[in-house]
Amino acid sequence: MRQQERLAGADFLRATACLLVLAHHLTLRLDMRRIPDELGPAANILRFGNFGVAIFFVLSGFLLAHPFWRALDAGGNMPSLGHYTIRRAARIAPGFWVAATVSFALSLTLLALPLTPELTLRYVSGLMFMSQWHWRTLFPVEADGPLWSIPFEVTSYVLLPICFLLLFRLPLLRRHPLLARVAWLCVIAGVLLVHLLILTVFPLDDIGRGWDYGLQGGAKEWMPRFNPIGFFSIFALGAFAAGVEGMLRRRSTFWFDAAALLALAVAGYRLAISLGGTPEAYGWLGMPYGFPVFPLAIATALVSLCHSQHLGRLLDNAPVRYIAKISFGIYIWQEIILISIQRLDPGSFGVSTENVVTGWLQSCGLAATLVLLVASLSYHLLERPAIDLGNRLTFNPSNRATPFKV
Repeated sequence: MRQQERLAGADFLRATACLLVLAHHLTLRLDMRRIPDELGPAANILRFGNFGVAIFFVLSGFLLAHPFWRALDAGGNMPSLGHYTIRRAARIAPGFWVAATVSFALSLTLLALPLTPELTLRYVSGLMFMSQWHWRTLFPVEADGPLWSIPFEVTSYVLLPICFLLLFRLPLLRRHPLLARVAWLCVIAGVLLVHLLILTVFPLDDIGRGWDYGLQGGAKEWMPRFNPIGFFSIFALGAFAAGVEGMLRRRSTFWFDAAALLALAVAGYRLAISLGGTPEAYGWLGMPYGFPVFPLAIATALVSLCHSQHLGRLLDNAPVRYIAKISFGIYIWQEIILISIQRLDPGSFGVSTENVVTGWLQSCGLAATLVLLVASLSYHLLERPAIDLGNRLTFNPSNRATPFKV
């Protein structure tokens, strides 16, 4: 069994992240002006399901950093960067490329958008995982907004081994694990300084800014606070948590169950108190998703669940594990399905019914069913074969350190 498959709680958090994002996009289609007052708080909390993006970044950093910490602590060489690259590409690229292409086609057909050079540029930059560097291309396609975060995460995939390379070049850190963790905190501090520099040097004007101007206007509203360097700090917090977890003894205790519950409660509280603020819940240094409290709470929960006596295994039950398995498909296909439902049935999501909540719930049930079905097909017909190919290309019985199923 591979290391990441033994990390209790990881599947629960992965499943939670994708379902939160789905809840967020479903709630965006609910007419908040027509719902009963008593349902308002719950609906508003669901709108902050975008916090699931932060969970994905922390979780990916946590899982992918484990082999680097193990190699560093053992005084060995870095894990194969060739294997790392092949496995990351095999896991992310096929699903992303197909979803982006389907969305691009729907933009020209179902959404009836003209084929402009700018629309093509966004699509091509997305296929090259380079759309994250400018507000004009931040959303690679019109019919699948959630794809914006994948190139952001690819940037973190690139920066992770680069930062570890700096640690591996210092022999002192190989002999002193605690110093290596302190050095990683310095890396995070340096990344945050670069984030602040980006905020200072690359401000954007207000021309065409805001969600009233569509996805590109929304991207201009997000940037420069949404930038791939800043998001790497969230990813790097997960990597730091992996380093902490690697220093702990393997013995599980009840105190880790309690710590995990407390961390999850803090994360839930930070999400809940975002009501009334900006939809992005900007926190410290202008970082979104309640930074740093929310990602720190998720990182703490990951470490604690790995060493819990009962909670990690309880949360990683069979249905949760399956949702986690198809989570990438849920993420990349959900918006395509939701937009298609709206276009094919303009009265969906309670728009044409007197009882808006009932109509919305009925459409949500249909949408969720279709999302799970398409995500399952995507995993078994597209993602799983690519994963298996990546495993075959990088198989090495003497080195199985690089986590892959993230």
